[in-house]
Amino acid sequence: MSWHRPFGTTIRDGWDVVVEPDASGWEHTGLYAAELGPGETRALEARGRELVVIPLNGSVSVSSEDSAGRHEATLSGRESVFAGPTDVAYVPPGSSVTVTAAGPARVAVAFAVAGKSAASRSFRHVAVGDVPVELRGAGAASREVRNFGIPGVLDADSIIACEVITPAGNWSSYPPHKHDEERPGEETQLEEIYYFEVRSTHRSERDRTSGDPPADGGPGFVRVYGTRERPIDVLAEVRTGDVVLVPHGWHGPAMAAPGYDLYYLNVMAGPGPERAWRICDDPDHAWVRDTWADQAIDPRLIGGQR
Repeated sequence: MSWHRPFGTTIRDGWDVVVEPDASGWEHTGLYAAELGPGETRALEARGRELVVIPLNGSVSVSSEDSAGRHEATLSGRESVFAGPTDVAYVPPGSSVTVTAAGPARVAVAFAVAGKSAASRSFRHVAVGDVPVELRGAGAASREVRNFGIPGVLDADSIIACEVITPAGNWSSYPPHKHDEERPGEETQLEEIYYFEVRSTHRSERDRTSGDPPADGGPGFVRVYGTRERPIDVLAEVRTGDVVLVPHGWHGPAMAAPGYDLYYLNVMAGPGPERAWRICDDPDHAWVRDTWADQAIDPRLIGGQR
């Protein structure tokens, strides 16, 4: 089983990225992503899943129907994932949803299998101003985390989702950590999706004269490794549109190569009774956190707090 899914290897039904529960033991989370032309649509049935619609670039409208009626929202989106956070839409289980692009756009729809509680939830438009932005780490471990889909921000059954920006040359998802056991108050069992985009920091003469953003491309890298009892071994070079799945084990670092900013969308859920992100650092590397107190946050990141 390959836990690294390069872009173009999971195309289906008009989506160029498709991750769903399958025979590999992947059970709780999934992701769809697609490029849309102006006025182009994609539709999904949520069934027993809850969905979060995330404009990666461009603006989209979201229309959803459930037993309570019809709901609509316009997601203003952004120029690119590197331009800042975005507004998102939450679609509860039992709904149908249609996403329509206002102009050229790329959209992701993250999902989790619901069922932790019997409580009913409603369609929600989370405005960009309500998305907490956190600066985590320091020095070469500085990164920006956009917490649009975490407990306390998004009322949901199971899904936990956020975005991370790692400036060129920095490491994130670091120190390596895991969340694959239910240990009350210490760790929650969550499988995790990483969806990546990469941007060059170099502006060519054509970019400068045309006003175009720096070209996409270039590599990032990510590491996943297991315990003696549950081995896993992933060291992947990732590019825009790639996905890495973390069913269990220590994961990190996610490395942005010099000259290339790294973005990833994280989607998490698990079978435990509590919707919470509790992690355990690899004890061989946990000391790294103590070094951050004497380092400044990377000045390329602005806003938020460590």
